[in-house]
Amino acid sequence: MKRSKTLVSLVIPCYNEEEALPFLYAELARVSASMPDRAFEFILVDDGSSDRTREAIVSLRARDARVRYISFSRNFGKEAALLAGLRASGGDYVAVLDADLQDPPALLPEMLAAVESGEYDCAATRRVTRKGEPPLRSLFAHAFYKLMSKISDAHIVDGARDFRLMTRQMTDAILSLAEYNRFSKGIFSWVGFRTKWLEYENVERVAGQTKWSFWKLFLYSLEGITAFSTVPLVLASVFGFVFCFAAFVLAAVVIVKTIIWGDPVAGYPSLMSVVLFIGGVQLFTIGILGQYIAKTYLEAKGRPVYIVRESSE
Repeated sequence: MKRSKTLVSLVIPCYNEEEALPFLYAELARVSASMPDRAFEFILVDDGSSDRTREAIVSLRARDARVRYISFSRNFGKEAALLAGLRASGGDYVAVLDADLQDPPALLPEMLAAVESGEYDCAATRRVTRKGEPPLRSLFAHAFYKLMSKISDAHIVDGARDFRLMTRQMTDAILSLAEYNRFSKGIFSWVGFRTKWLEYENVERVAGQTKWSFWKLFLYSLEGITAFSTVPLVLASVFGFVFCFAAFVLAAVVIVKTIIWGDPVAGYPSLMSVVLFIGGVQLFTIGILGQYIAKTYLEAKGRPVYIVRESSE
C-alpha cells in the first residue's frame, strides 16, 4: 500500500551517548515537527555502549513510536553501526548523522529540498572550520584529504562529514557493497551519484566526550587508504627498484675504487647506517604488504560485520 507521506529515515550510531540523547531527541522532534508533510523514523544503533545508552534509547522508544533501535552484542565500531542502520532503514530518503549534534539536524529541510528537486541524489555536508580542534589534528586531517584525492579513485572533499541525506537508490547502491572492511566516506564517494555540498561552521558536541582519539583517527585514515588505493603497494615496489639500482651503482663505485686506489677498510659507522636504513625500508614495505594481506584475510573469513543482541522489531 502506498504511503500517504514521504518517509525519511534518520540513521544515528550511538556509542556511550547517554548524556547527548535527550538533546538529540529534542532537536529531532523540533525539526520533524517543522516538516509535517513528511513522516520520520529515527533509527538509533547502540554500538555496544558501556553506559546507559541502550536504556535511554528504549525509554525514547516507549515515548515515541517513530524511534527504532538496534543494540549490538558488543562494540563493533561506527562503520558497523552505520551499516546496520542503513540495512534497517525503509525510508524513501535516508540520512546518517551523529548523536552528539555536531551534525546539525536543522540542515535536514535544506538537504531534503535539494534531493527532492531531482537535481541531486545526495545532499552532503562539510565543515569549513575546525574551531575547537587541536591544531595538529586539523593539520593531519587536511593532509589526509589531500592525499586521498591524489592516490584514490574515491574523491573525498576536505572537511566532509558522514552527515548526508540520500535517495533510496543511492542507499541501496551503498548496501550492495558487502565488504567487511568498510570506510564510509570512501564508499559514499565511490558509488557516485550527484551530490550537493552544504557548508557549515564547526559545532561543538552538545554533551559527553569524543570517542575519537588522535591514534584512532590515524588508524581510521590507514583503513581508508588501504580500502580505496593500491598506491602504497606501488610505493613498496618503487622502493625495491630504487634500492636495487643504488646497490648496483654502489657496487660499481667500489669496484672502480678498488682497481684505482686499492681496498681501503670501509667505515663501520657509515656501513651500519646504510644497513639500518635499508632494513627499515624493508620492514616498512613488508608492513604495507601486511596491511593488504590482513584485510584479505578478514574478508576471506566471512564473519558478519556486527551481531545484534536486541532490536525494537
